[in-house]
Amino acid sequence: MILPSLLLIVLLIFVVWIVVKLTLAIIKWLAVNTIVGLLLVGVLNFLGVTNIHLTPINFLIIAVGGVVGVFILIFLSLI
Repeated sequence: MILPSLLLIVLLIFVVWIVVKLTLAIIKWLAVNTIVGLLLVGVLNFLGVTNIHLTPINFLIIAVGGVVGVFILIFLSLI
């Protein structure tokens, strides 16, 4: 009876480790996208190419989309 319980605990620890590893990878990807997107918006606003305000919705689009999100916001600001 101890062996199945031990096997279950080992499998549970393995699953938790995989979930934590994938979560950290996604958070790292979002952080890099956010930083690159914000830098791009800052440079474009500084050069006067666009006038994109950093509202929470715009920030979310930039965080998830990165450079593509910035181009979507540029396109929407030109319409």
